[in-house]
Amino acid sequence: QVQLVESGGGLVQPGGSLRLTCAASGTIAYTYTMGWYRQAQGKQRELVGTISSSGSTNYADSVKGRFTNSRNDAKDTMYLQMNSLKPEDTAVYYCNADIKRSGTHRRDDYWGQGTQVTVSS
Repeated sequence: QVQLVESGGGLVQPGGSLRLTCAASGTIAYTYTMGWYRQAQGKQRELVGTISSSGSTNYADSVKGRFTNSRNDAKDTMYLQMNSLKPEDTAVYYCNADIKRSGTHRRDDYWGQGTQVTVSS
């Protein structure tokens, strides 16, 4: 079994910062690309950013220059540093990872349960 757990969400004022954490646990042999997605109320889930196993990053235009994705493979953890937050960043943020489980040749897509980020004064 593999589990992804997000943490670090909360209420922050416009212009503020938050750091989200995604911790993976279970029988993990290798973690490929990891990513953050978000879903605002009444809207479809959208990509925020991804980070490959080599550390290459990709971001949605709406967060470029404000959000930074990083990972620590020794801890099976990914982070999203969010700066200069705007009310339109309000959403549930989900962690996603492409993982190969120990003892198998399969790669599967895993999702966390989400963490709420609310940007409001």
